[in-house]
Amino acid sequence: MGQLYGKELLKNPLWEVAYVCDTGVAAKKAAAEMLPGATIIDEEDRIFADPAIDVAGLFALADSRPAQLYKALSAGKHVILEKPVADDIQTEWDVAVAVEKSNRMVAVNMFNRNAWYHKMMIDFIRSGEIGELAIIRIAHMTPGHMPQEGHGPEGPCFHDCGMHYVDVARWYAASEYDTYHAQGVRMWSYTDPWWVQAHGTFRNGVVFDITQGFVYGHMAQVQTHNCYVDVIGTKGIARLKHDFKTATVELHGMHHTITKTDDFNDKKIDILVDVFAKSVLAGKNMGYPTVKDSVIASDMAWKMFDDAVKNGAPCIGKPEEMDDIIARRRTMKQGYGLPLWHIIDEAGKTNFKNQK
Repeated sequence: MGQLYGKELLKNPLWEVAYVCDTGVAAKKAAAEMLPGATIIDEEDRIFADPAIDVAGLFALADSRPAQLYKALSAGKHVILEKPVADDIQTEWDVAVAVEKSNRMVAVNMFNRNAWYHKMMIDFIRSGEIGELAIIRIAHMTPGHMPQEGHGPEGPCFHDCGMHYVDVARWYAASEYDTYHAQGVRMWSYTDPWWVQAHGTFRNGVVFDITQGFVYGHMAQVQTHNCYVDVIGTKGIARLKHDFKTATVELHGMHHTITKTDDFNDKKIDILVDVFAKSVLAGKNMGYPTVKDSVIASDMAWKMFDDAVKNGAPCIGKPEEMDDIIARRRTMKQGYGLPLWHIIDEAGKTNFKNQK
């Protein structure tokens, strides 16, 4: 993630990257290549101690973020960080309290909140064009990140990835979660469910279902996916589909029928860093995603995942199938959620062109 941020910060004239901190040899070589004006270090305290630094970016894994965030806040830095903000939910809530008590701006990369297509759909729904909001249906299924491929502190895929869609449903509903029931499947007989479907209600009566899993045809000759948002009102609908390159919004309201296709823009980091820079300069939040929204999504994703475990996630498939999938992913040049070794080659040079 640090490399993806570096790429976008470099393009934005509001930013100057002064330091990159990493302990990996290949990562430091890649950082020096990408950001020749930055000082490459492996001791993070130099960043927090430098009074010239306005913003610290925390892009390593979740177990490193709380301590780094507290250092940044104590040093008077604003912060951009990845999600989840910690590797356990109580620490996440402690972080949220600390951020609220500080006078610093802290943005979390809940990338869907920077997406043009979600904003367009929400504006349409809020205008009353589909009548009263009733049902929110979200699916995000790809042949993506596998067990044993890292990201351990971020949790299983319904938390690491699924918390994004838990957040999206709450954003659309404009309400807090009320009831939920979840069912999971332990694909390849892995320890954790790698597919989870949760459904329930919000406090305002809106009904939801969220389906997430990186189980969608890993060994298919030609890989595909199934990702959508389908919002149903009493009088109309709003829906989204995407192929990770373009997104298409279809709005069927009482007075307007609109279809728009435009760039998907993956993690929307360019938008996040631009909005955050403008927020720091303006002294107020100009639209960046907050720690509180991230922690609520993380908390609910864990609760739904735990409910799926409690309800008995059957084992389907054999561990050998998982081994075959991981072996294939190590040789793939294009695919969904390929691991870090496809971003940094053996020479330490960055390679973004094949990343979905």
